[in-house]
Amino acid sequence: MDEKLKPLFTPWRIGNCEIKNRIVLTSMGGTDLFGWMEKNHFDKMGARFLREAAKNNAGLVLPGCQPVYNPMFGQWLYKNKKMYEDLKEWMPEFHKTGAKLFVQLTAGFGRSFTISEMMEKLYTNKALRVLSKPFMDLDKITATASPSPNRWSDKVPSREMTREEIHEFVEAFAKSAKLLQDAGVDGVEIHAVHEGYLLDQFTLKYVNHRTDEYGGSFENRYRFAVEIVQAIKKVCGEDFPVSLRYSVLSKTKGFRKGALPGEQFTEVGRDMEESEKAVKYLQDAGYDMLNCDNGTYDAWYWAHPPVYMPENCNLEDVEHIKQFVRIPVVCAGRMNPKTAAESIAAGRLDGAGFARQFLADQEWVTKMMEDREEEIRPCILCHNGCFNMCHYKGVPNDQELSDSLHLSRCAVNAETMQWDRHFIEKTKNPRRVYIIGGGIGGMEAARVLKLREHDPVIYEKNNVLGGTFIPASAESYKGKLRELLAWYRRQMKELDVEVHLGKEIDSVEKFGDAPVIIATGSVPRVMKNIPGHERMIEACDYLNGRDVGERVVVIGGGLTGSEIAYELALQGKRPVIVEMKNDLVAQKGVCLANSSYLREWFELHEVPVYLETKLKEVKEHSVICTDKTGKEIEIPCDSVIGSVGYLPNPLERKGKNIYLVGDCEQVGNLRSVVWGAYETAMKIC
Repeated sequence: MDEKLKPLFTPWRIGNCEIKNRIVLTSMGGTDLFGWMEKNHFDKMGARFLREAAKNNAGLVLPGCQPVYNPMFGQWLYKNKKMYEDLKEWMPEFHKTGAKLFVQLTAGFGRSFTISEMMEKLYTNKALRVLSKPFMDLDKITATASPSPNRWSDKVPSREMTREEIHEFVEAFAKSAKLLQDAGVDGVEIHAVHEGYLLDQFTLKYVNHRTDEYGGSFENRYRFAVEIVQAIKKVCGEDFPVSLRYSVLSKTKGFRKGALPGEQFTEVGRDMEESEKAVKYLQDAGYDMLNCDNGTYDAWYWAHPPVYMPENCNLEDVEHIKQFVRIPVVCAGRMNPKTAAESIAAGRLDGAGFARQFLADQEWVTKMMEDREEEIRPCILCHNGCFNMCHYKGVPNDQELSDSLHLSRCAVNAETMQWDRHFIEKTKNPRRVYIIGGGIGGMEAARVLKLREHDPVIYEKNNVLGGTFIPASAESYKGKLRELLAWYRRQMKELDVEVHLGKEIDSVEKFGDAPVIIATGSVPRVMKNIPGHERMIEACDYLNGRDVGERVVVIGGGLTGSEIAYELALQGKRPVIVEMKNDLVAQKGVCLANSSYLREWFELHEVPVYLETKLKEVKEHSVICTDKTGKEIEIPCDSVIGSVGYLPNPLERKGKNIYLVGDCEQVGNLRSVVWGAYETAMKIC
């Protein structure tokens, strides 16, 4: 093990509970032990994930947040005794790993509850609202401290919770905690004075305008959280550890408006002065640990940092508030293990929280301990498999239902939380399988085929493996994507996959009846109907190193175009974005944490954005566009980059023994490429 990492592997205590090391698996929705989308259900998939992390040297394991009130069926968690019985049977197996388990209990979401178009229809239609109430009481689910707008939808406002409802929740926390204690868990974590969830909404002045004992003064705003820990300690005893998920700073300018790193702004939520007071107040109320980050749902990129956010983005603020408490403090948010170890060694931090990296590779801590860091499959911070709730102008949570029901899967690891259908099964009939294309899809197919004991052969027309993922990972801030590309190339070598570089295949006939996987990707959509289109630089050409001038118009404000504009601005150039839709990154599969960062960054840095605008002509030193009224706009520029999508580029049609993988079948994203390649490789008998 690297000497710099050793402080991560020292024991520590939360109250009287000793933890073997400082690695904390923090909660992620979908990794619950009690299936909160299904009644009476101990979640075996979630339990398997948690145990995999525990047996691979996570010290403290926190399952996904468990609502004390089930938002889907209106059932109180403490009333479902069967799940606690199942948990009690499972706990001895978990404890064999040496890890400790704190179950995270949540009061819920309040105004942060993710509203879909279906939910909008249920709520706005009075008859449907009544009919749907037994399984989805949106009025109760979204209730908050004071009447407030929902984070996702203007059509489903949040009403004020009654005092009786607050008391019901306090009682439910205590009853649930006692049942968990009796089932053998090591502690609980209260969710959360954090991220703008319901308990946090009570503490925040811009949400809480109550005039009763739960609003107004500092003590009143924190009363809900205080009553919960006091109720738990009363029934479970002072020695039963109770952690609190806590956001040091809200980093929020207003409803649906976050503050970016380095931005000068007026905080409407919790500022540092209040946080210094709050952490001591919450400690003295009975909390035994603070599990910290920053942000709210209005500033979601702090709690769920995308690739654009800096590493250790919350660490400085978390280290600061540790000075005001005696209890242990944990920090999460793009944590670098070596930086975390340094902070722990210096006494500025007690534990380091990691989440998404466990989805990408459950063995990553063990590999790090054994000096096998190059073998770690990296999380690329895309949020596409684990947490892809997306939102753009005029649309609430635009997420597939299957993703809503199955969070905490992983774009780069097809097996995570899908072990029932994605698992390596050795073949009884080893075959030579030819793969045309050495991008991510081709390499994933080859990797799985090799593990199944087939004999894959890759033909790649370029002189290096990677395909379009090479330009896709080219921007300066995409180091994690380049790590993934390096991981795949290393896998090809370690598995001894036969690879032919610089070899273009124009026909599969030479392979006879052998299975052939076509992974030839896609080609850029060219705007041939636009006069002067030949002057445009294709997005991949720019990302592969093509020079551009100082003033650059980017045609297309989807994810790729927006990321290119972001990179251009970081380089000191002057980008302009032209997008035909009414918002940037208006597409499924891109998490709000990612897209809101880009939109707000462009606004802060005054990058010109023309929405609902179409390209009409490309001239030598300008482009002519038309807005939604038909008015022409001329934008001066030195270069024009086109990012208007891609078209499948299959070498052959799908047929007997011919399989299509990735974008050559249907243009998608990294997740669809990796999962599709995995599934195709499993089909070949």
